[in-house]
Amino acid sequence: MKYYLAIDIGASSGRHLVGWREDGELKTKEVFRFPNGVREVEGRLIWDMPALAGYVREGIDKALAEFGALESFAIDTWGVDYVLFRGDEPVLPCVAYRDSRTEKIIDQVHSIVPFEELYRRTGCQFQPFNTIYQLYEDKISGRLAGVTGLLMVPEYLMWPLTGVKAREYTNATTQGLINAQTGAFDTQITDRLGLPRCLFPALSAPGTVIGEYKGIKAVLCATHDTGSAVEGIPMEGSEPYISSGTWSLLGVKTPKPLTDAGSMAANYSNEGGVGYNRYQKNIMGMWLINRLRSELCPETDFGTITKMAEESANTAAVDAAAGAFLAPESMVKAFDEATGGALKAPGDYFNCAVRSLALGYKKALEELEANTGRQYTKLYIVGGGARNGYLNALTQQVTGKTVVALPIEATAIGNLKIQMEVSK
Repeated sequence: MKYYLAIDIGASSGRHLVGWREDGELKTKEVFRFPNGVREVEGRLIWDMPALAGYVREGIDKALAEFGALESFAIDTWGVDYVLFRGDEPVLPCVAYRDSRTEKIIDQVHSIVPFEELYRRTGCQFQPFNTIYQLYEDKISGRLAGVTGLLMVPEYLMWPLTGVKAREYTNATTQGLINAQTGAFDTQITDRLGLPRCLFPALSAPGTVIGEYKGIKAVLCATHDTGSAVEGIPMEGSEPYISSGTWSLLGVKTPKPLTDAGSMAANYSNEGGVGYNRYQKNIMGMWLINRLRSELCPETDFGTITKMAEESANTAAVDAAAGAFLAPESMVKAFDEATGGALKAPGDYFNCAVRSLALGYKKALEELEANTGRQYTKLYIVGGGARNGYLNALTQQVTGKTVVALPIEATAIGNLKIQMEVSK
């Protein structure tokens, strides 16, 4: 029997899952879980890359100890963030996307390449933390001096294991620098911004074997976690999905990118899939509830928090996509300011967060249907957020769609499926 290892790392935790085929079914077992999160160091929000690299190795060793041999492994993480290189020396720290460093240079970027042109060329939604803005801030601050390369976070974590600096397509499409028509880096954009061409090499497709570690093949899955999550959804046909975690990624598979004015106005993104385009939108997700919990009742389990939300009669809602909720010092204060102090008990805050997410999904689905010219009947929800029955029920109520909630490790399953295709 062949065993495969999916290493799936999110903004708050990571996990190693071993998968195998048995009696025609995909079986999985989690063998290791570890914490993750941004840290503030010298005024910057960063990822602890040495710690993550150590956890990756530790989990591989645990999987080997339990299963004896592994056919392959692959790593997926969030998008947009990266590590620069000067030769074989990484330029650390790895600044996290929630850091505010790009705020002061976004207008400068748009004065060189107007956003309308950026969207027409890349189809990438505006987010203040997109790689394009992070890299331009690196240029302005002098951080690009002498750089020879760049690896996105999952690629960086595979590099010390394999010695190979490989770049993968789906993660690259989160940068705001990939031409939507060619699927390659758009040198007209990078040259106009004065970004070194050495940072933008040829890309590899999901399913590429790049080397090995301890006799295990190293495979590039869809290294952007949402790309793998969509591969892991057992959906019938092409229906909208939400990959619900720290962020809610709502979208649908399309044959080609949609870069029209309506898509730009709705701030939809076009990102790489495994043989298709992912037309999707980032919406604030469980981040809201997690941050409220950490301030209001950190010892309370999520089941109880969901019950508190359901029992609240407060009907206040906020714009969950507002920048005020991205990285506030106090999430409670951000909700207070947005609701004019209408929230009193902890359950009111959680109810407001859940209602706001459901209404955000409704708006995004209406935009999606208008821009694709299709009406959909189902909405698949996967990931940790799919366990929130109250949110699922509200979402079904406000959208009128049949919600199919699948509280599965869709990202890890998609990661494993891509690996298994390689060894067929």
